[in-house]
Amino acid sequence: MAMKSHGGTIKDISEFLSSKGIKPSYQRVKILERMYKMKDHPTVNDIYKDLIDEIPSLSKTTVYNTLNIFIENAIVKSFSMDGNEARYDILSNIHGHFFCLECNKIYDFEINEPQIYDNLLEGAEIFESEISVRGICKACKNKKS
Repeated sequence: MAMKSHGGTIKDISEFLSSKGIKPSYQRVKILERMYKMKDHPTVNDIYKDLIDEIPSLSKTTVYNTLNIFIENAIVKSFSMDGNEARYDILSNIHGHFFCLECNKIYDFEINEPQIYDNLLEGAEIFESEISVRGICKACKNKKS
């Protein structure tokens, strides 16, 4: 991805969106900027709540539609960990998700994709991969002890 992982400036984000053929409206730029800065696997509602004070004209529909544009252009990915709301993640590197059943946080972890598939899928054409793990995170486990 051409953008720096720290979020870059609004100009950087605007240029990045333009390079993907997406009109860089203020709302789109702010939604993507929020995604880069907070990398917390937000829901539509999380993004809406974080930006509504700054963008009073923002609607949840706009957030949802913007995220769908980003998905179509391989900028973000949608996934569900708890079987409820869709979560969104910046597509930056190959990683898995760990969902803590106690605190409901989602943590990224690195994976070595070629090792996972080894000979099992040799010759297959893989378009998308999603690895998710559920359990109790270290912090929650330590609280119980």
